Amino acid sequence: MTKAKQQELLRSKPHAKPGPEVELVGDPRVGARIKRVERGQRELIGRTLDELLPREHLARDVWRVIERLDLSALYARIQARGSNAGASAVDPRITLCLWVYAMLDGEGSSHEVSRLCESDAAYRWMRGGVSVRQRHLSNFRARSGELFLELSTQIVAVLLKLGLCDLVRVAQDGTRVRASAGAASFRREETLLKLRDEAKAHLEKVLEDADDPSLTRVRRAARERGAREKLERIEAALRELPKAAATKKKEPAKEPRVSTTDPEARVMKMGDGGFRPAYNVQFATTCDDARVIAGVTVTNSGTDNAEAVPMVAELDRRYDLKPAELLVDGGYAGHDTLEKLAPDTVVYAPLKKARPDQRPQAEPRSTDSDVVAEWRRRMQTDDAKETYKERAATAETVNADAKTHRALDHVPIRGLHKALGLAGLFALSYNILRVVSLAHRGA
Repeated sequence: MTKAKQQELLRSKPHAKPGPEVELVGDPRVGARIKRVERGQRELIGRTLDELLPREHLARDVWRVIERLDLSALYARIQARGSNAGASAVDPRITLCLWVYAMLDGEGSSHEVSRLCESDAAYRWMRGGVSVRQRHLSNFRARSGELFLELSTQIVAVLLKLGLCDLVRVAQDGTRVRASAGAASFRREETLLKLRDEAKAHLEKVLEDADDPSLTRVRRAARERGAREKLERIEAALRELPKAAATKKKEPAKEPRVSTTDPEARVMKMGDGGFRPAYNVQFATTCDDARVIAGVTVTNSGTDNAEAVPMVAELDRRYDLKPAELLVDGGYAGHDTLEKLAPDTVVYAPLKKARPDQRPQAEPRSTDSDVVAEWRRRMQTDDAKETYKERAATAETVNADAKTHRALDHVPIRGLHKALGLAGLFALSYNILRVVSLAHRGA
């Protein structure tokens, strides 16, 4: 059919007559046919919490794994026993499951987890009708850092016993995680001394005003607590100054500065090239099918050149076993590190690229020890290059997962010990996820 015939056919086709136009007078809502809300109608929803959650939901898997862990250290902290006064404690298994699932869900805020406990089906299922407050969640995470690491060790130990993973070959990598401190909070010694004097004077003033009848008991306690904590942070910053000065070997003329917000944080070069207060979080991951995190360390050092030896020592302490092979990048492969780890651990690290005016790194030096010379020869072989490829598929993916999907892009709590606890919570959550994956694969 030609275009002219199509147009003629459309013109000859009868059209529906439009309805009569309504002349609007006054309020346009009057006479309009609309569906209005009826919130007063009663509805009966007869479903249990167990029925709200699908049978194959991840929250159920997390609960099943944690049920099999030894949580006796958590239960030992409970003071509500027998006829002792006080309310019953929240089952530690509930709080631990909430935090593990929240980490897997990419949520690291105790405020948000508390909100989700009221609105999200998975969180409601895990708490099972038990009220869990935000302060309880926050305190539990702050106090349980070492426990998170121990529980993660339990999981790896079981997998080792079952032959599902091994520590023959381990890959290590680190990532800088933003600390909870502003760049403007870093002060030099002279300023810190002035701030300490001001904080002491403020605390004395607060104590003098303790008898002010216009202040409530809660308000007086809050003011005193805030004044004491501020003074403690400034004094902690002064104690950290010598440690910060020890890292300024290349720039001795610059006075060290320490944060009054988080004294143990250090300004580091981040992945985007900028400089911000951060912690150096290190993970050691097995290079087998299990691909679990076997070791965790956290430091405030801005470089990785001294981090391999402490990691191997941590693995030896937790499992009484040193890895036979350690895969790291070039920043870890200092000559001292290679010699300290030999002969128990063979290090696979790439040779650095030489500048145009330097000899190739593959060439031996007269100052090389036997261990360093062997490392140079080893890394030129095809087998060593093929082995080193496993590092990118293990350690680097763990760091990417932590910062992209598991809320470990910053440390919301302050202090080196608490930062280690947060990294331990991620390691525990990640290992539980790996166990679930292995179980589903086996099924």
